[in-house]
Amino acid sequence: MKDFLSEIVLAAGELSLEYRSRLETLEVSRKSRRDMVSEADIAIEDFLVGKIRGKYPGHSILGEESGEHGGEKCGQKWRWVIDPIDGTTSFVRGQPFYSISVAVEKDGEAVLGGVYAPVLGEMFMAEKGKGAYLNGKSIRVSKESRLCDCVMATGFACVRNDAEHNNLGYFVRILPEITGVRRFGSAAVDLCYVGCARVDGFWELNLNAYDVAAGMLIAQETNAKITDLSGEPVSDYKEIVCTNGLIHEEFIRLLDKK
Repeated sequence: MKDFLSEIVLAAGELSLEYRSRLETLEVSRKSRRDMVSEADIAIEDFLVGKIRGKYPGHSILGEESGEHGGEKCGQKWRWVIDPIDGTTSFVRGQPFYSISVAVEKDGEAVLGGVYAPVLGEMFMAEKGKGAYLNGKSIRVSKESRLCDCVMATGFACVRNDAEHNNLGYFVRILPEITGVRRFGSAAVDLCYVGCARVDGFWELNLNAYDVAAGMLIAQETNAKITDLSGEPVSDYKEIVCTNGLIHEEFIRLLDKK
């Protein structure tokens, strides 16, 4: 299953590059005022769903564009969680920080994850209990232990000040306390970057399972710590904090500061 996951994610990435080569004619529409979808998102999800259906017809699928479907009883519950392009805004603007993200869940727990950033040529893979890898090489979180020396990543999903619970207040509170913030535009990439020590931590609000299922497993397999903003286990993906573990408690206290 791992080889199959890698194969289809890489193929989906190549398909995204074909669409990227003709961005000037790409069809783009809006799902909401700030949330866009392109014909590439739909085509790539259709491609992935078709491949999974052909190989594992009894498995269920959760796709960003097509929702949840399928899933006949097949002994144990399997679900594929797909974000065909995590970072559509980056993609349609010709920026490199987008990814294809696919996780495989067994009985509600992610056991395989693949995140591919095709423009960057970077494939992150993880299998539960067996570590995480970038282009076949083992990766690990950073060893930074002082929050003031940390570089963090964040994002604002598709909502900003029009959401009652949004990231703007946290952003203003955190920025003066760290070395810098990076905004890549793909939560899956952000989580993988924590896992390979390019950033020391990541936080974001208002996400969905398809945004982070694969990236969370990859980060966890590098010894990252992941909770909600209160330090509790992530339950609904509406609050996520992922760090190298060494700064986690200090960062959570900063987030929880009134």
